[in-house]
Amino acid sequence: MADPSFDVVSKVDRQEVDNALNQAAKEAATRYDFKGTDAAIAWSGDSIVLKASSEERCAALLDVFKEKLVKRSISLKTLEAGEPQQSGKDYRLTATVSEGISQDNAKKVAKVIRDEGPKGVQPQIQGDQLRVSAKKKDDLQAVIALLKGKDFDFALQFTNYR
Repeated sequence: MADPSFDVVSKVDRQEVDNALNQAAKEAATRYDFKGTDAAIAWSGDSIVLKASSEERCAALLDVFKEKLVKRSISLKTLEAGEPQQSGKDYRLTATVSEGISQDNAKKVAKVIRDEGPKGVQPQIQGDQLRVSAKKKDDLQAVIALLKGKDFDFALQFTNYR
């Protein structure tokens, strides 16, 4: 029988991001402080484009979008937003929602597990995720608690626990 294991991933439910974006667009269309600023938020391929007539309104629209993401239980660590850039008469801001754990970040997590985790726990990098296996399920639960206690600069979820 195989050892118990789980996967450490960084995934985002794209439908929830889409719902947050639609809610932010609806709020921008109806809120008083966005009247007359031509504030808009929409998908542009894999990135999100925010437009407004001033730099401050663009930043305010980003704050509204972040608020909607938090309400939908999406970590703000997955959102990478640039600075508002002037484009003609209005300002644009491009943001992306990142998924997957990069090789460098996976190595950081594996090092934390090896250094601070229980003995006999093996982290293994598999593409954009990390598989952690051990002889005892209690050790795996200790690793999950350890990783939740650490503050990484990227979002982590734990899936496929068996």
